Amino acid sequence: MTSLVTASAGAGAPAAQPEPRLVSSRLIYFSSVSGNTHRFVMKLGLDAERIPLHPHDRPLRATEPFVLVVPTYGGTGGAGSVPKQVIRFLNDPQNRSLIRGVISAGNTNFGDNFCAAGDIVAVKCKVPHLYRFELMGTAEDVERVKQGLDAFWTRLSQNQK
Repeated sequence: MTSLVTASAGAGAPAAQPEPRLVSSRLIYFSSVSGNTHRFVMKLGLDAERIPLHPHDRPLRATEPFVLVVPTYGGTGGAGSVPKQVIRFLNDPQNRSLIRGVISAGNTNFGDNFCAAGDIVAVKCKVPHLYRFELMGTAEDVERVKQGLDAFWTRLSQNQK
């Protein structure tokens, strides 16, 4: 499977990565230090796992199908829209094989690049872009996502029978 990003060539061997922490949550998300996406996910009240912020932190490895919640970085041309931590997470073949959908956060000030990270992940991973919300989301966004995820998992389980 193709990586989201090609690793840059550098001198020396790559540093050893810590063993991944196995997680079975149906909702996995990334939030930067701003915490906007984290606050949104907490309002959902669902079991969720956060992709680590720092490269030296122990990475996650999904053990069950999940929906990814991702913020969009930057506002020009889509380059750099997907956080590097999310790219690293999705470059793990097991994680990539278990993603079933993506929800994205963004800022309408980004214009055409509003929630571009979700568009990019959806195309690269061949999954639906289920929902878009601005910054921390509204109460209506929270309710729609909760109801939408419930319906999504119900449909998915019925299709697997």
